[in-house]
Amino acid sequence: MVMETSRLTTRILTETEKLIAESCASNTLDEKSIALHKLIIKKHYNAADVAIDYERQRIKMDVIISEEDYDPKTVNLALATVPVNMFFKNLCDFLKSCLEKDVKSLAFYARILMQYANKNVALPSF
Repeated sequence: MVMETSRLTTRILTETEKLIAESCASNTLDEKSIALHKLIIKKHYNAADVAIDYERQRIKMDVIISEEDYDPKTVNLALATVPVNMFFKNLCDFLKSCLEKDVKSLAFYARILMQYANKNVALPSF
């Protein structure tokens, strides 16, 4: 079971890295690629809002301070956030560095793979 889980973890991360590389490779970014980039950043930084300036190599986001105040089922008007402005040298490398190996993140990446790459990576039941 551990070996199978380890292989699945590696497969999900490898396929997600491939998807990131493909989304960064095109000269003209489409809406799907931009949405993917924002999703990965939002997940990693727990950000409420993300804007990517591809020309100036900047990412602006509002990072949620406390998860207790956040409810994804309601409109959160008074959410405590910190504005963050980051620089990146290589977007592809930056996005790959945002990937995490915990079970919750792996399930998130598996859903991304189904949505963006039409790849079904089955997660084992624990």
